[in-house]
Order: sequence, then C-alpha cells, then structure tokens
Amino acid sequence: MTLLNKKRIKAILFDLDGTLLEIEMQKYISIYAASLAACLHDLVAVDKTVDAIFSAIHALINRASGQASNAAYFHQHIAGRLGLDAELVERSFAGFLSDGLSILDPLMQPTSLARTLIEQSQERGITVVIATNPVFPEVVVESRLARAGLADFNFQLVTSYENCSRCKPNPDYFSDIMARLNLSAEACLMVGNDTKHDLAARKLGIPTFLVDTWLIDRCQGDFKSDLRGDHSALLEFIMTIDKQG
Repeated sequence: MTLLNKKRIKAILFDLDGTLLEIEMQKYISIYAASLAACLHDLVAVDKTVDAIFSAIHALINRASGQASNAAYFHQHIAGRLGLDAELVERSFAGFLSDGLSILDPLMQPTSLARTLIEQSQERGITVVIATNPVFPEVVVESRLARAGLADFNFQLVTSYENCSRCKPNPDYFSDIMARLNLSAEACLMVGNDTKHDLAARKLGIPTFLVDTWLIDRCQGDFKSDLRGDHSALLEFIMTIDKQG
C-alpha cells in the first residue's frame, strides 16, 4: 500500500533507460557484452564469455543477499563460469570501459523533456536520484547520462554496480537508497517505465509514476502504479509540487 501525498515528496528516484533516455536496450546489451568478451579473446572463446556475461547480469538482477558489491559479484560470477581469476576479468574489461564506449552511442537518443524534468525537480528543492538498475559500472552509466544531455547536473546519488549490492526489482535496492537519503518511503517518488523493476518500489510504500512513452510491461498487465502518463504528464505533475521551504 502506497501513500501518495505530493506535499510530502522530498526525493524523486528517476530510472534512466527508457525514462530519461531513449535507448535500444537489447542491441545495447548485446554489443556491450560482445565488446567486453572480446577483451578476453586470447583466453576464452568470445561466445563463451558472452554467455557468462549474460548469466552474470541475470544473476545480479535475481540476487537475494550478500555483502559484496554488484561489481565484485559480477566479476566473480564471470570468473567462476570461465575458470579465470576475478581480478584478471576486471582488468581485462577495463580497456573497453575506458575508451570503447562510443561504439554504443548510436543506440541512444536524448529525450526532449529530460532536462526540464530534472531542472523543475531541482528548482523545487527536491533531491534527485538516478535510480538506474545497477548492473553496469559507473563509467557506463555516466556515458548514458551524457547521451541523455544530463551529465552537468549534480545528482544526490547515481546507482551503479560499484555502489550497490542489490538490483531492481529487489525491494532492498530501494531500501538502501532510502537509508542513504534518510527519507521515508512516503517522501520518495519512483519514476520509471518498467512495470516489474520500477513498480517494485510500491512493495515498500514508495509512490510510483509509470512513464509509458516506452513502456516495458514484464507483468503482462498485472500491475498497479499510483500515477501513469507520458513525459508531458510527468512534467505537469512535477510542476504541481510545492517548492521546498
């Protein structure tokens, strides 16, 4: 049960992909995985490494518990599948992550209202979090923020696999964000386009706004959101929130 009271909203948690950024995600992940796998081609067949990377991403999303960061878990999972050392895997991937990400740029386009949504939120004194599913490293998230035209904003938190140990739709992902911000569920608003991953915030009582411009419905219609609409409707709602005193 959520309790939506716009006067109590102190923080907005924005999903990134499909919410603030138009992205061909299936192609993006496929090229990303193949590019990482190529870094290990001298040691392991590329297709075997690609399979290990997809397995690691799936394991992250379904991860239930553990103290290690998602980054450590990701590299350890791949290393275990391939019979390699986790530190070797991480070092090998570093080259592509440092200078190869531009290959992914054509798969992303900025969303016309993204900057206005962030600007209007921050003008109202609202804390803004980029609550993207933390299966990617910080440098990859930063590259997507740049493509979205949002790199110059000061966000309270941007989730990545280095600074998280859970993923959406695990409720602990949202609990961790609330603990860092020292805010109650009712003081937050989760904004996203995925009916399973983003609306999972409602399990903790966090109100949600489902952005349906590029809707991802993993629930086949069996979902509830406090609010729903396109980017214009989201902006209209944010504009009705009183400025913080």
